[in-house]
Amino acid sequence: MHGYGPMPQQPTTSRPSPATLTTVRVILVALTVLSCGLLGWAPMLRLAIVTRKPRDWVLLGVVIALNIGLFAFIMATPDDPDAMSDAAALLMMVWIAGLLAGVITYYLYAEIRHYSTLGAPAPYGTPDHPAPPLPYQQHHLAPLQLRQAPQHQQPNPYTAPTTPATPAPAPRRLDQVRAELDELSDYLRKENRDGEGR
Repeated sequence: MHGYGPMPQQPTTSRPSPATLTTVRVILVALTVLSCGLLGWAPMLRLAIVTRKPRDWVLLGVVIALNIGLFAFIMATPDDPDAMSDAAALLMMVWIAGLLAGVITYYLYAEIRHYSTLGAPAPYGTPDHPAPPLPYQQHHLAPLQLRQAPQHQQPNPYTAPTTPATPAPAPRRLDQVRAELDELSDYLRKENRDGEGR
């Protein structure tokens, strides 16, 4: 259906290199920690996009709601640390620590698990994934290749070497054919003249 040539490749999900994955994870975790959890939605958004699971999208919504609540709580507290009650300070610290621990732990666990189950595709030519044969090559070229395979035989040391017969030189053969054509031509002319004289 596609004609001759290589078969079209099936689209595969490409797995990023381990260095790229590690770099992205470090950046997202550092972003979450440095923002005191307020940007905890960023790793959860990446996770939801990568895994495409409904659970991760729901957890993204939960983290966004917790971040909005934390931001509102921080804005409602007084600017002066002495004016803040111990209960409010403790609640804010527990909220930030819980958000940080939950987001970072779940993000790393889920993403590492996702990529480990995805696995790295083995290259073609390995025993697990042999290279697919091309349709034209499989049906048409295989018999030709078998017939054209050079047959290298070991020379028999007990026989005398024979010299191959040399073909007759081409110019002599060409001259002989020319002479025969000239005779045929003369014969046909002679027959033609005899036929006209009657």
